[in-house]
Amino acid sequence: MGDTVTRELKDFFSKFKLLDYKKKEIILRGDDSLLGVYFLEKGYVKEYSVSQEGKELTFIVYKPGDFFPFAGVFNETPNSHFFQVMTSAKIWRAPKKEFIEFIQDNPSVFLELTNHIVVRLGGLLQRMEHLTFGNAYAKVASIILICAERFGKKKEDKIIIRVPLTHRDIASFLGIARETASVEIKKIERKGLIAYRGGLLIVKNKEGLEQESLLTSP
Repeated sequence: MGDTVTRELKDFFSKFKLLDYKKKEIILRGDDSLLGVYFLEKGYVKEYSVSQEGKELTFIVYKPGDFFPFAGVFNETPNSHFFQVMTSAKIWRAPKKEFIEFIQDNPSVFLELTNHIVVRLGGLLQRMEHLTFGNAYAKVASIILICAERFGKKKEDKIIIRVPLTHRDIASFLGIARETASVEIKKIERKGLIAYRGGLLIVKNKEGLEQESLLTSP
């Protein structure tokens, strides 16, 4: 989102309660009632579902400046997903009614939020392609590239993905077994394309990783 809109959102949410969460703490469960709209000030939060067999599928990872959830904010759709903190986090929570009134009074903010949601939907559709096509190796390479684009910080000739991603997290993005993800990640590491340092994933060779993935450079 644009800096101006992010600033307006911060100004609005700062009128309400700032909540502190510890790493891995659950903010919302799949059957919880929606207590309000959340704005992420610091940290990372993942939104996921859990199958009857206990298998996780991650839909979105939120970063500072994002708000959630989408479902239930603009209509009465019940929440069916889990929202869990991936790092320690500071999150503002505003009542749904007051958030709706705020965006109704600020059309530019509403337009930017709508665009933000459309972009997120596009990302989910792209992920669905990766779940359908290609082998596990190409899927893992692709999701690492997507995370590098969304959460990466370029440092010299490398990209540091600032959100901590475990093998289980990567598996959850793709709906594959953690063991399968681990095998494919190790293959990519052995090729010198990525590395783990200090709990963070580093892309050492973006062009090489693109060649292994389902993605192509623009």
